[in-house]
Amino acid sequence: MDDLDTIGFGGGCHWCTEAVFMALKGVVKVEQGFIAPLKNMGSFSEAVIVHYSPEIIDLKDLVAIHLDTHRSTKNHSMRNKYRSAIYYFEKNDKPVLLKIMSELQQDFNAPIITDILSFGTFNSSEEQFQNYYFSDIDKPFCKTHIAPKINLLKEKYVQHVSTKVI
Repeated sequence: MDDLDTIGFGGGCHWCTEAVFMALKGVVKVEQGFIAPLKNMGSFSEAVIVHYSPEIIDLKDLVAIHLDTHRSTKNHSMRNKYRSAIYYFEKNDKPVLLKIMSELQQDFNAPIITDILSFGTFNSSEEQFQNYYFSDIDKPFCKTHIAPKINLLKEKYVQHVSTKVI
């Protein structure tokens, strides 16, 4: 996995976020769990770590998909548990992410509230919750919450959706 890049995403339920990124071409591995930013190591929220090939899917597309598949412009009472964030692992990724976010803002009617944070630490979800969607897409939660996100991918980002999903 030496030729892969790594980025973290948080915004909604990590079961949903995991499924979204697992459905994409170029994403090799998705780790589901809880991320805390470097400046506040005790502040965990649901998130995923995405290992991807930038030769197959670029960071801007991953960020656009992330912003479109959770409430990236809305504050709500569950923001502590579901922090809208992008976690970078390399310092030089921050200015790249700021530029991408600035470019993508034009696609939204309201300001994007997604934070760009330095990755701090990660705690994995329990094994029973890993690969939640693809292990049984007929579960009620999968049908009501995750399937609409997968359908959005198929409609808006079909060129990036893995053939296992189409």
